[in-house]
Amino acid sequence: MVVKSVSVKAVLISAMLLSPWLSAAANAAEPTDEQRTAHYFDSIRNSPVALEMFLHAMPKGGDLHNHIDGAIYAESFITWAVKDGLCLTMATMSLSPPPCAAPAVRVADAVSNSETYAKLVDALSMRDFHATTESGHDHFFATFGKFGAASAHHRADMLVEVARRAAAQNILYLELMTSPGMNKARDIGREIPWPDNASFAPAYDATMAEMAPLVAEVRATLDQNEADMHATLGCGTPHAEPACAVTIRYLAQVIRTFPPQQVFAQDVLAYELASKDKRVVGLNLVAPEDDPVTLRDYTVQMQQLQYLGARYPTVKLTLHAGELAMGLVPPGDLDFHIKQAVEIAGAKRVGHAVDIAHEQDASGLLVEMAARHIMVEINLTSNDVILGVTGPEHPFMTYRRYGVPVALSTDDEGVSRIDMTHEYVRVVHDFGLSYEELKTLERNSLEYSFLSGASIWQTATPYTLVTACAGGVAKPKPACDDLIAGSDRAAVQWKNEQALAAFEAHTK
Repeated sequence: MVVKSVSVKAVLISAMLLSPWLSAAANAAEPTDEQRTAHYFDSIRNSPVALEMFLHAMPKGGDLHNHIDGAIYAESFITWAVKDGLCLTMATMSLSPPPCAAPAVRVADAVSNSETYAKLVDALSMRDFHATTESGHDHFFATFGKFGAASAHHRADMLVEVARRAAAQNILYLELMTSPGMNKARDIGREIPWPDNASFAPAYDATMAEMAPLVAEVRATLDQNEADMHATLGCGTPHAEPACAVTIRYLAQVIRTFPPQQVFAQDVLAYELASKDKRVVGLNLVAPEDDPVTLRDYTVQMQQLQYLGARYPTVKLTLHAGELAMGLVPPGDLDFHIKQAVEIAGAKRVGHAVDIAHEQDASGLLVEMAARHIMVEINLTSNDVILGVTGPEHPFMTYRRYGVPVALSTDDEGVSRIDMTHEYVRVVHDFGLSYEELKTLERNSLEYSFLSGASIWQTATPYTLVTACAGGVAKPKPACDDLIAGSDRAAVQWKNEQALAAFEAHTK
């Protein structure tokens, strides 16, 4: 073998020529904070404690499907019941206002017994529930009637609880479903003439003649509740709690298990509130979808929303649709609810949508939802405990395969005894999502929220920043600052990106 000698000069020249390439290669090999975080996530995805810690700390955007009454834990309701001197009927484990005539007893006396206290927590939630003579569906929905009396005078306390829980999990935005004034709206609806034909105009005019004072009353109630919440949290003071940074908006929830004219009057109140108060960003129809009244009137209710949507074109609508499963209702009630919510009512988002496989032309509907960017609010635990739909039976992955945007939500975290972190843990376990896919879910929760204003995102598949913000949180531009200052949506999205950057920078 012949070895040729190489001069030192030649080596130095070669090194100089190769230096830029070697430097670039070294830089290219250096992982980004996001890549390093994704690698760490992959390393702990099968370690329950580490995964829980990771997902608890991870910024999670918003919760778009959250009933505030169902978000409160039973222990809080019991505390308030004792404070307010409420009564407990032991046979049904239901709370009621005083005086406490037999067979009801004072809650304070009843829960001094630890066994009774435990039974009451179980009755007001899904804790330790095991189906025997009662289904998960029936037990779940029955809780609302049992704890309702404890919520009447604690609306601000309820806001405090959900805001604190959100802040503790790095959730920046809540759309809370609530029904202030809906009982009075139903009273108005009871008295209005109801058409025998397809025209809702006379009913609308009659309802509007009584609506203005109720709208003003509800807005004043929201003012007071928020003022009390801010006072409790110390918002605007040097001692403000982190929960003050959680942006809260409301969805006016219409109870749909009443006669058509009463549902219509609630709809009108909801649209009026959303058109006049920035805090009310849209509306939803709630209560069991399998209720006989809901099943009977479903199409009429969608037509009512279609009519009012044309009158209030800027008001956003999300609907519970497809929260059904085979066996719960006859097959004929499974094949049109999601389609009508989207095509007749004009819903921008759909909650649950579990029975999509039973819809007429399900594939065509999925393609339509993807093309129109109709987001599905996914409630994994709720769908499990109420409907028994879980794991591969859940359509979560089907929606993703068709390109339908999805985001995780809690539904009724107090009743279900969960939080948003639990839902992220569950989606990792059930569907094996990557860190990048989790980020898409939490970004979806803000991109498809009903917050007002422009978005920081130019596209959502994949997420790409608009030109003004293309430098990212590390290099913000004046034009991006202007966008953020002028848009509620952009402001919360930017805070979320800042939180993600900080999270990834410190993840080991």
